[in-house]
Amino acid sequence: MWARQAEPGRLWIGRLDFRSDLLSSIEEFAAREKIEAGRVEAIGAVEKAVVGYYHQQKREYLSIEINENLEILSCLGNLSLRDGQPAAHLHILLGDRRGSAKGGHLQRGTLVFAGEFVIQELKGPELVRGFDGETGLPLWEKGGK
Repeated sequence: MWARQAEPGRLWIGRLDFRSDLLSSIEEFAAREKIEAGRVEAIGAVEKAVVGYYHQQKREYLSIEINENLEILSCLGNLSLRDGQPAAHLHILLGDRRGSAKGGHLQRGTLVFAGEFVIQELKGPELVRGFDGETGLPLWEKGGK
């Protein structure tokens, strides 16, 4: 295990655009505001969702498309740099009209019906994603500042 101390930076609250892509919207906002590290929270509703499940043996994400209206019960994650650009790593929990929950790793294609977000910038450590040979995932590199 390794850890680095971070200090809170700028704090944003905002509203997501109708029918925007949830993941792309967060990453575009981070790029525009030059956020290199941060934590993300979002709530609201989506018209449809695309989530992923990481198959550990195959070392690949399996996409799950959910073509129904859903509430965002929780969407949490972080921002760091990948290939020099802000990348959001978000997990989402969704509720359907029967009160059942579905979720996974947020992927592109999740269309916002209504949404609000909070992004807390983190200052201090440089968080860069790189390939991790043990898991096959793009994880935070242990080096850096």
